[in-house]
Amino acid sequence: MPRRKILSDDDVFVLIRRLLTEGGDKAVSFGSVSRATGLAPATLVQRYGSREGMVQAALCAGWDRLDEACARAEAEAPTGAKGAAVLLKALGAETGADVDLSLLAADFRDASLRERAAAWRGRVENALALRLGGGAKGREGAAILFAAWMGQVLWQGAGGKGFRLKDALKRLD
Repeated sequence: MPRRKILSDDDVFVLIRRLLTEGGDKAVSFGSVSRATGLAPATLVQRYGSREGMVQAALCAGWDRLDEACARAEAEAPTGAKGAAVLLKALGAETGADVDLSLLAADFRDASLRERAAAWRGRVENALALRLGGGAKGREGAAILFAAWMGQVLWQGAGGKGFRLKDALKRLD
């Protein structure tokens, strides 16, 4: 297979996250990424410096995509409990093969990735709290709803949804 001369970092990062999702941490090396992208291992070393740097860059890019998805969802979701459901549904739809939320949430060994996760969680909880009326009750409901949604996202690959978020929203009213 002839090597591609140009491949964007975003395209490389999608492939790295796919390798991580399919095979775990050990599935990503300069060799495996080279085979997946058609880029020479030396090119990858020049771009990212180290294997750890390459993986971190791919995961940071995933968080960037989630931030963009959050901004779109916030702009589209109305206020009220229905808006909270719309927001989470939009975020769920945006987290597909390119951005596996369970992958991003599972790798907190790196302090900067933990900070990205905490900032994203805060942003989503704030957006939910605004839709749930704000104040202490809105923030508490948002934290509960976020935790329930994340649990659902993280466990849906293991089979079944378990509960519906709109049922949780009804209980929070």
